[in-house]
Amino acid sequence: MNDVTELTGQVIELSYALDTLYFLVMGALVMWMAAGFTMLEAGLVRAKNTAEILTKNVGLYSIACIMYMVCGYAIMYPGDVSGSVFGSVGAMFGGLLGGSDNAAADVIASGGDTYYSGLSDFFFQVVFVATAMSIVSGAVAERMKLWSFFLFAVVLTGFIYPVQGFWKWGGGFLDAAGFADFAGSGVVHLCGASAALAGVILLGARKGKYGKKGEINAIPGCNLPLATLGTLILWLGWFGFNGGSELKISDVGEANAVAKVFVNTNMAAAGGLIAALILARLWFGKADLTMALNGALAGLVAITAEPLAPTPIGATLIGIVGGLLVVLSIVTLDKLRLDDPVGAISVHGVVGIWGLLAVPIYNADATLLAQLYGMVSIFAWVFLTSGLVWFLIRLTIGLRVDEQHEYEGVDLSECGLEAYPEFTQGTD
Repeated sequence: MNDVTELTGQVIELSYALDTLYFLVMGALVMWMAAGFTMLEAGLVRAKNTAEILTKNVGLYSIACIMYMVCGYAIMYPGDVSGSVFGSVGAMFGGLLGGSDNAAADVIASGGDTYYSGLSDFFFQVVFVATAMSIVSGAVAERMKLWSFFLFAVVLTGFIYPVQGFWKWGGGFLDAAGFADFAGSGVVHLCGASAALAGVILLGARKGKYGKKGEINAIPGCNLPLATLGTLILWLGWFGFNGGSELKISDVGEANAVAKVFVNTNMAAAGGLIAALILARLWFGKADLTMALNGALAGLVAITAEPLAPTPIGATLIGIVGGLLVVLSIVTLDKLRLDDPVGAISVHGVVGIWGLLAVPIYNADATLLAQLYGMVSIFAWVFLTSGLVWFLIRLTIGLRVDEQHEYEGVDLSECGLEAYPEFTQGTD
């Protein structure tokens, strides 16, 4: 009997180590998405604004890590408060991690129910909140003050995101209502896009983007190879984003589930890219690379809400619809004079909604009503709270750089240096 007990304990410890390692590796892949967002945005803005975009992305990632450690994680996962709107108020500022973790005896005593390190969970969650904030960065590019952006990042990553994250993943009222969001089409992507939309509305368009007679003037990015590299990095990181959300891999069923999530994630991206590329060719007469890149990202966002239930063919179809929607949305937002330099609101917001609504097609446990409830709740909370924060920032330190600094490029006014000094002098 003792030999059997000892062997069982060893198996549990080995499974714990394997699942923790898997969780950490998947989290590292999601962290690598920060590089993807950085390169994508740097490629889609003008050269005179590149250094500021790079600064924003490395800065927001660091802010997200610190704020989520200090209070965000405790707000999002406060303990046994299932079905509520807010976690315990006392938890809001009690999230500073002491660094302790599960003891081996406790893991064995749980019989395998505790299957990964608590700190690995924090690491995996913190890279998600950084992803949500990265979505905002591209949408407000080329005309927002750097420190105004950083101030907003403090509030979104420390409070706004964790509250709506608790509603679903922390056991709040959306989870109790049956809202399904496997890896975050709503909790992460719609959240980031809603915050971005509020910012874009209050910030206004870049100078010269829209004419007085309704003209829409294209403002090309400076480095499409860099934007393509960023998209491929994001594509790679998404395997961690969706695959890691399965949470474990240490038995046959879970290993098969992870494999299916990887395949479906990949197929949705491929479907989205091809659909966007074909639609752009039919609509504009050219194979628009930027639309193709956003099509791949749209497919990834669309499948994120439910990457396990569909067949690979079904995942491809979900991605195809996402790719078509993103092209339509980018054009429509331009007609509404909502200036989003990288298409973030369309990719993460409009297609995030599609991803949520597509869940009941393949997941019999999900209902359209619950998905609509979750979608509206997340959008309303994030859009309204973000709008308030953006408005207060505008009243105090201001949101937008002045017209001369925008003309010269925010690299010089905000960072005091240029990413491409030999190319940007005298550009407009």
